[in-house]
Amino acid sequence: MEKSTFYHAGCPVCNTAEQELVHLIEADKIDVVHLGEDKSKIAEAKAKGVNSVPALVTPNGNVLHINFGASMDDLVS
Repeated sequence: MEKSTFYHAGCPVCNTAEQELVHLIEADKIDVVHLGEDKSKIAEAKAKGVNSVPALVTPNGNVLHINFGASMDDLVS
């Protein structure tokens, strides 16, 4: 089974969402990407349809935007 990917920027909203998702989804079924630390993944996230973080991209390619922490445009600057 493919993994889900959780993209976040390290803000308090993102950190809480990460803790909850890792608790709900088995660790080997989710990749966590901190876009504040790995800016090379921003283009990948945008290509998958991520408009803001925190967001979970499911194995089917659906993007679940969770609350609102930061716009993707805010991460580039």
